[in-house]
Amino acid sequence: MKTVTIEDLKTLYVPGRGSHKGQNGRLLIIGGSHLFHAASLWSLTVASRIVDLVHYCSVPENNEIVQKAKEEFRNGIVIARGDVENYIEEDDCILIGPGMDRTPETQELTNRLLKKYPKKQWVIDAGALQMMDLSLIPKNAILTPHHGEFEGLCRNFQFPISNDQIISDQDKVKLFAKEYQCIVLLKGEKDIAASGGECDRNVCTLGECRVIEGGNAGMTKGGTGDVLAGLIAALACKNDPFLAAIAGSFINKKAGDALYARVGPYFNATDLAGEIPVVMKSLVIDKEK
Repeated sequence: MKTVTIEDLKTLYVPGRGSHKGQNGRLLIIGGSHLFHAASLWSLTVASRIVDLVHYCSVPENNEIVQKAKEEFRNGIVIARGDVENYIEEDDCILIGPGMDRTPETQELTNRLLKKYPKKQWVIDAGALQMMDLSLIPKNAILTPHHGEFEGLCRNFQFPISNDQIISDQDKVKLFAKEYQCIVLLKGEKDIAASGGECDRNVCTLGECRVIEGGNAGMTKGGTGDVLAGLIAALACKNDPFLAAIAGSFINKKAGDALYARVGPYFNATDLAGEIPVVMKSLVIDKEK
């Protein structure tokens, strides 16, 4: 299976000199809960450094935290859960799930929005990933499970193999992505990304499948997955979704490796979110010069 390299980043969208506010991506983040406050904030932190505008929708406690930190998120708009549908249509991508708990409320909100807006570009992570109805996965949605979450997704999925066959993670990811016509990024020591391929008259072909290497023990910290979800969602605002998934994984791992070179495994999700713009400049901007 082909490994992602820096060459895969050469077509990433870069804001032009003459662009105006709003032309370089608009992202909606739906996340957070009464239990988990920080997760969606890490997604917001990294995304706000990449796209022009972030709409942030969480529970009242998290909305208040972001309002108090408004000076950092100058291009962000905090919105109430009840108003979220007013912003879905106008934004380029919706990230749902970081910090959301496994409750009937999460299940209802996730499935209602996925069903009502199947043509939007979705990134589905964490709590929403665990509570969604698989039949509602929109075409080309990006799913970002870790291994435990992916096992949960596959629990009711019948792989087309005999019981005594051993199936690899790569094959599972490819077959799941094909079945649901989505993009799966399975997070691990080596990330595995697969796209759903194409369907014509109910005949589906396998899409691309790539491996992303890198990363280190410092990236096992809580919140690093939320940083990755925010990064991928920000990239998906202006890029092909499969490219956004593999580029986000590659950049995230490179940022973690840059931190490891300086401080070993002693960094956290906030450090990672701050390192990503530095790494993006070296990989995307400086590479063009």
